[in-house]
Amino acid sequence: MVAIIWLVGAVLLAAGEALSGDFFLLMLAGGALGTAGVSAVTDLPVWGDAIVFAALSALLVLSVRPVLLRKFASPPAVPMGMEALTGKSAVVLEDVGGQSGRVKLDGDVWTARALDSTETYEVGMTVTVMKIDGATAVVWKGL
Repeated sequence: MVAIIWLVGAVLLAAGEALSGDFFLLMLAGGALGTAGVSAVTDLPVWGDAIVFAALSALLVLSVRPVLLRKFASPPAVPMGMEALTGKSAVVLEDVGGQSGRVKLDGDVWTARALDSTETYEVGMTVTVMKIDGATAVVWKGL
């Protein structure tokens, strides 16, 4: 009978987590669920169940919650500015070699140079921006 009470408590705590979203109530729900299992298998008094609940909840809060917060609490990094240009396609406007050239990238004209200094990309070719070096797009024909 006591195990069912702990199980109901676990469900209610998990439902409360849906409203808060900070993973604290979810850890308490895990402690209650574990206590329900221990209570079903053993015949501990209520204070024994309370100690099991406290120990399991503390273990989850201190070990699992920080991992979950790191994984889910911070938004994924979105490339901004020049970092966002890496991997984009550009059209060659002026022959691009190891030292000079021009490409049209995202509607803007950029100075460019080839990633492989032995290659030359002709006007009209589509190239891929490998990196931005200062104000110069370093491009390659692949990808």
